[in-house]
Amino acid sequence: MAVPAATMGPSALGQSGPGSMAHWCSVSSGPTRYVLGMQELFRGHSKTREFPAHSAKVHSVAWSCDGRRLASGSFDKTASVFLLEKDRLVKENNYRGHGDSVDQLCWHPSNPDLFVTASGDKTIRIWDVRTTKCIATVNTKGENINICWSPDGQTIAVGNKDDVVTFIDAKTHRSKAEEQFKFEVNEISWNNDNNMFFLTNGNGCINILSYPELKPVQSINAHPSNCICIKFDPMGKYFATGSADALVSLWDVDELVCVRCFSRLDWPVRTLSFSHDGKMLASASEDHFIDIAEVETGKHLRVEQLDQEK
Repeated sequence: MAVPAATMGPSALGQSGPGSMAHWCSVSSGPTRYVLGMQELFRGHSKTREFPAHSAKVHSVAWSCDGRRLASGSFDKTASVFLLEKDRLVKENNYRGHGDSVDQLCWHPSNPDLFVTASGDKTIRIWDVRTTKCIATVNTKGENINICWSPDGQTIAVGNKDDVVTFIDAKTHRSKAEEQFKFEVNEISWNNDNNMFFLTNGNGCINILSYPELKPVQSINAHPSNCICIKFDPMGKYFATGSADALVSLWDVDELVCVRCFSRLDWPVRTLSFSHDGKMLASASEDHFIDIAEVETGKHLRVEQLDQEK
C-alpha cells in the first residue's frame, strides 16, 4: 500500500521526528512512589485463581467498559461472560451460535451490556447480556480473526484471514466500507479521537489511515519483525505495540515517536492491556508470565507467573 511517508521505529536510534526512537528504552533513575506502592500492593495480592469457562482453548478476553463483566471467546465456538463480585468471578452466561472458533471479541465502548464476537464462520455476532441473546448476525466475506468497536460506538471493524477489513454500521448492521490490503493485517484499532485507524502488519509496520476517509496517512517501521498487537491507553496519550521480536514499544499518540521499549519478554508479544487509568501496561507472550510495568518510567511492577502445565 502506497503511503506518503515512511518513518523509523526501534531501528532508528538517535533520530528525531515522527516515528523515531529519540527516547528509546528510556527509564528513570529510581523507582517512583507510585512504583513502590504498586509493587507492595502486588506483593500483598499475589494469589491467582482459575475459573472454568470453556471446553477448549481461550482465544480472547475483554472487560466491559464499566469493569463489571469479563467476556471470553474460545475455540469451542462459544463466548462466556463472567460477573465480577468482590474478589471472584461468577459465570453469568454462555453464548452459543457461532459455527466456528470465536477468535476475538470486544465490548461496546460506552454501553456495558453489548459485546461483539468475530468468528471463523464468516460472521460477527452482537450480543446483549440483558437478554442473553444474539441481537444481530452480520455475514462477512471471509474467516474473521480480529475485531474492534469505534470509540463513538457507531462502527465495528472486522478483519479476516484474507487481509480484508470491513467497516460495519453498528445500528443498521450493514457494511459501510471495505478495504483490501496487500500485507498481512494483524490487530486493528481506532485512536481515541476516532479520526484515525491503525493496523499492525506482518512487515513490522504500523499503518495509519484517516477515518472515515480511509486514506493513507503514514506508515511507521515500528519493529524489525512481525508487529502483532496494538492497544491505546484510556487517557489518549500513548499507544503500545507488541511484536514477534519480543519487544513492546510505547508511542506518543500526537508525535508518533516511540518513547520507550519494554524488553522483559523472550517470545513474540501476543496481547497488551493498559490499566483503567493508563498508568500500568500489561504484556503477555508465549512466556509463562505476564509482565506489568509503569508506563511513564518502564519500571517493573509485577511478573504474574502462569501455570506452565496449562
